[in-house]
Amino acid sequence: MKRNNATPGNEDQYKQKNSKDSLMDNEVIYEFGGPIGAIGLILFSHFIMIYLWVSLEFHDGNVFYPSGFTDIWPWLVRVFGLWYQYALPTVESVKIYGTFILIEVLLAMFIPGLKIKGLPVPSENGKQLEYNCNAIHSWYILLSLVIFLQYFKIWSLASVIDNFAPLITTAILGANILSIILYISAFLTNKTHRMSGNHIYDFFMGASLNPRFFNIDLKMWAEVRVSWALLFFLTLSAAVKQYETIGEISAEMFIVVLAHFLYANACHKGEHCIPTTWDIFYEKWGWMIIYWNLAGVPFVYSFQSRFILKHHPIGNGAFLNTILIILLLLAYYVFDTANAQKNQFRMIEYGTYVKRNTFPQLPWGVLENPRYLNTEHGNKLLIDGWYRYARKIHYTADTLMALIWGLSCGYSHFLPFFYVCFFTGMIIHRYLRDQHRCKKKYGKDWEKYCKIVPYVFIPYIY
Repeated sequence: MKRNNATPGNEDQYKQKNSKDSLMDNEVIYEFGGPIGAIGLILFSHFIMIYLWVSLEFHDGNVFYPSGFTDIWPWLVRVFGLWYQYALPTVESVKIYGTFILIEVLLAMFIPGLKIKGLPVPSENGKQLEYNCNAIHSWYILLSLVIFLQYFKIWSLASVIDNFAPLITTAILGANILSIILYISAFLTNKTHRMSGNHIYDFFMGASLNPRFFNIDLKMWAEVRVSWALLFFLTLSAAVKQYETIGEISAEMFIVVLAHFLYANACHKGEHCIPTTWDIFYEKWGWMIIYWNLAGVPFVYSFQSRFILKHHPIGNGAFLNTILIILLLLAYYVFDTANAQKNQFRMIEYGTYVKRNTFPQLPWGVLENPRYLNTEHGNKLLIDGWYRYARKIHYTADTLMALIWGLSCGYSHFLPFFYVCFFTGMIIHRYLRDQHRCKKKYGKDWEKYCKIVPYVFIPYIY
C-alpha cells in the first residue's frame, strides 16, 4: 500500500498539502445545543448517576418519577436528600478511588511501553505527538495485584461495591475539580485551542487538545485506564460480593463480568491504535470527556452488575444465557476486528503501524492489501474488510454488546436498558458529527465513498 506524505519527518509537506485540515481543525461549531445544551448535559450527567443509584437502592431498580407537576419539587428533595444522607464521600471512598487513580498514574509513568506517534496535529504545525503505549502491561499488573490481595485476604474487592454510594460522589467531585484545573491551566500555559469565547461552552468542550502530565497524555490515559478499567473492577467487585453472599456467581453475573472484561481488555490491548482516533486527534479534553471518563462511564455503565447483585436470581435460564454468551462473543469479534482493521489501516497509511501480540489477536484483524478509495484531500478511505459492508459497523457491534448487557438482567425492568438507549443516541450523534466533517473534508469523494459503501450501521438494511 502506498503511504500518505504525512509520515514522520514530513511535517512541512503535511502543512502545505493539508491546509484545509488546519482550517477545519480551528473551526468553531456549536454542538450539543451550544451553551444552553452544555448546561443541560452537565446537569443531566450529574443527575443520572444519582438517580440510578437511588432507583436501585430504594426503588428496586424501577423507574420512579413525580406523579404530577406539583410533586416535582418533593420528588427532587427526596432524590437529593437520599444522596446527601447516604452518598457523601467518606475516608474509605477517597482511599479506594484515590489509590486506583494513583496506581494508574504511576503505572502509566514508569512502565516501559511501545512508542507510537499519533496523526499530524494541524494546530501543532503537523507535529506528530509520541505516546508511550504501556496500557496492556499496566492492565495485567493491576489485575494481578487485585487477585493477589483478594486471594490472600489482604483486601476484599467487595469493599468497592460496599462503598458504591460515596464512591459516586468522590468520582463526581474528582472529575469536576480536574475539569476546572485543566480549563484554567490551558489559559495559564497558553494552550487553548478552538475556543468559542463562551466560557460555559468552552469549559464543557474543553480548552486544550493534548494536555500532558510529564510523559502521560491525560486524555488517552483517562479514556483507557480509568473509565473501562474502573468499570470492570466495579463489576468484578459485584461478582465477588455475590459469591461472598450466596456462595456462587450466577450465569447472568458471569455474562456481565465477561462482557466488561472483553471491553476493558480490548481498550488496553489496542491502546497503540488510539492515537489515530477522533477522540485523540480532534476532541478537546474538556468537562464532557473528563466527567464521563472519570465518573460517568464506570458508575453508570456498571448498573447491570449491581442490578444482578440485588435481584438474584434473575431466572433467564440456561438456554437464554447460552444464546447471550454466543451473541456477545460474535458481537465482540466484529467489534474487535473492525476497530483493528480501521485503526491499523490508518496507522499503515501514516507509517506508524507496529505488529503486536497482545491477547487476543483475532483472525481478520489486519487486512492484507486492502482496497481503498483515494481522495483529492490525500487521505485514503477504507472500503474493504468489515467496511465494505457498512461505514460504522463497529458501532453496530458495540450497540449489540450494550443490548446484551441489558438482556442479562432479564425483562422485568427498564433501567438495565438505559445504557443501550443512551449509547445508541450518543453514537448516532457522533455519526452525524463525523458525517458533517467528512463531507466538508472530502467533498465529492465522500459522495463517491457513500455510493461504494451505502450502508451506515446494518449491512443491506441501513
